[in-house]
Amino acid sequence: MSGNEAIAQGAIDAGCRFYAGYPITPQNELPAYMAAHMPEAGGVFIQSESEISAINMVFGGSAAGVRAMTSSSSPGISLKQEGISYIAGAQLPAVIVNIMRGGPGLGNILPSQSDYFQATRGGGHGDYRSIVLAPSSVQEAYDLMSPSFEMADKYRMPVIILGDGMLGQMMEPVSIHRKKQVRVPKEWELSGCKGRRPRIAKSFYLKDGDLEKANIALQKKYRLIEHKEQRYEGLFLEGAKIIVVAYGTMARIARSAVRRLRAEGKKAGLLRPITLWPFPKDIIQRLTDQNKQPVILVVEMSCGQMAEDVCLAAGGRTKVDFLGRSGGGIPTEEDIIKRVSRLCR
Repeated sequence: MSGNEAIAQGAIDAGCRFYAGYPITPQNELPAYMAAHMPEAGGVFIQSESEISAINMVFGGSAAGVRAMTSSSSPGISLKQEGISYIAGAQLPAVIVNIMRGGPGLGNILPSQSDYFQATRGGGHGDYRSIVLAPSSVQEAYDLMSPSFEMADKYRMPVIILGDGMLGQMMEPVSIHRKKQVRVPKEWELSGCKGRRPRIAKSFYLKDGDLEKANIALQKKYRLIEHKEQRYEGLFLEGAKIIVVAYGTMARIARSAVRRLRAEGKKAGLLRPITLWPFPKDIIQRLTDQNKQPVILVVEMSCGQMAEDVCLAAGGRTKVDFLGRSGGGIPTEEDIIKRVSRLCR
């Protein structure tokens, strides 16, 4: 399957029964797959008239208690930001997929990782966060859909799957694991007021102090998530003198480079964040608290967005270097090996 198809199938197998989206390259295979297969699963597919319509339809589907999802690519996700903020403010679960392309502006359709800030800092208005997951393979793109919907439901908030055009288009074997989905009514869903107190899904607070109380509740939830949901993959980390930090498909290239460096006798390691928010800062703090602080090399298809979180986690305890390209440029294995060799002199 392609990465886009795997995400769509993973969502259906995770119990997603409402999808609304609007076409944009390089994620068009995802809504096309949903259009063909969502009705077979007893769900609803809607090609909306715009990205803004799509995210607000997801708000409505989620408020009704259905596992709901949308997808787009960079400029399309920008149009959804107000709706994502509304979903976060109303404390509703939703999954949003961004298959990133080059930017800013209309940019191009080549792979990029330049939406990191948008995803991990909220992206829309107000004090809110979204959980952000970054798969690095087609199999992982499928596998992460179930925990994405589970976390969205558990914490009642948006969860973003952050891929790129390379992951969306590449094709790899995928192992499918279908489980019977039993929909459990949610205590907050808008299912009709049947002899009980009415429920309201809203992010609008007029009474003085109420909005601040809502924001404090959100921040308490976010601190809990930061403590419990950090995910990462490590390779050759213990005793490494230089650690390459990369996510998504960039981490695949970095992994190959690290293995080659190890074969040459260099003590290189790889840290691949799986959750971009909450960022896996604890492992970086632990590695840089050791007596022999490793040098860190951050590799991204951007101008250095994740590098800022790495620097914050390292807290000035060790040197952090950056290697990146933007606008569809992709750092190569050779680029990484040359930079590591220079840093290890």
